[in-house]
Amino acid sequence: MTIIREPSRSRQTGGQADGAAIALQALGWVLSDDSRAERFLSLTGLTPDTLRAGLQDGALLGAVIDFLSNHEADLVAAADALDIGPQAILAARNTLS
Repeated sequence: MTIIREPSRSRQTGGQADGAAIALQALGWVLSDDSRAERFLSLTGLTPDTLRAGLQDGALLGAVIDFLSNHEADLVAAADALDIGPQAILAARNTLS
């Protein structure tokens, strides 16, 4: 018997949805540590309010990945915590506008 599965929603909408999902997970990881969260907000110029308001903005999500890509130790730690390769986080950047 063959079971046909519906593609997941992220697969249906393509790489952009996958990239956004990875960026949102990475953001959660960034914000899970107070000093790292403060450094992120300081370096990006974002405030908690602009961050909340822009969660669906590709540019903001790209800034999360840029933040990680500029500090290899954070990139590797985030990838480990998210159980994905660092290259998957970096590749997600290409799907965000």
